[in-house]
This record gives sequence, C-alpha cells and structure tokens, in this order.
Amino acid sequence: MRPVTYILLALLLLMQYPLWLGKGSWLKVWDIGQQVEAQKQINEQTQKRNAALDAEVRDLKSGTDALEERARSELGMVKQGEVFFQVVGEGAATASGVTAATPSKDKLK
Repeated sequence: MRPVTYILLALLLLMQYPLWLGKGSWLKVWDIGQQVEAQKQINEQTQKRNAALDAEVRDLKSGTDALEERARSELGMVKQGEVFFQVVGEGAATASGVTAATPSKDKLK
C-alpha cells in the first residue's frame, strides 16, 4: 500500500508543478498583473502630459495670448511703449556680488 501512496503523491506533485511554476503559472500571472498595473500608471501620466501639450499647441496656434506670454517669460520681450522694471530681492543681489545698501540704525532714528 505504501508504494501506491508514494506514486500517487508524486503524480499529484507533478500535476501541481505547471499550476505553480510552469508556463502559465499563478506566479507568472500575478507578475504580469503587476506589470500591467505599472504600465497603466505610466500610460495615465503620459496621457495627462499629452493633453497638456495638446492644449498648449492649440493655444499657440489659435491665439496670440499664449504666444505673447511665452515671449515675455522666456525671451524677455516687451511691447512697444512699455517700460520694463526688474525687481531684485536682497538674496539675489548678494548672490551676484552686489551688496544691498541697508540703512544703519542711526539714520533710522
């Protein structure tokens, strides 16, 4: 009776091998499911970026407001008749080597 039990147990284990470790096993299905979820997140981020780029392209093609905004921010352009003022903060002035003049306490009194 013992050899029959061992043979049946061995057959059972051989039948379970493809289910757990074979070509279409549960582990591979789980791993592929994880890869699909990761790819879905990447695709969602890419779709959001593409939508933003599409909106920007439509704005640049149809209106001059977006084009003007880009010219002002990226190229520093100003309209004719405008006066350009640049406000420099205290941190930016000391970083460029120019020290900001601060009034002394005696002059404030």
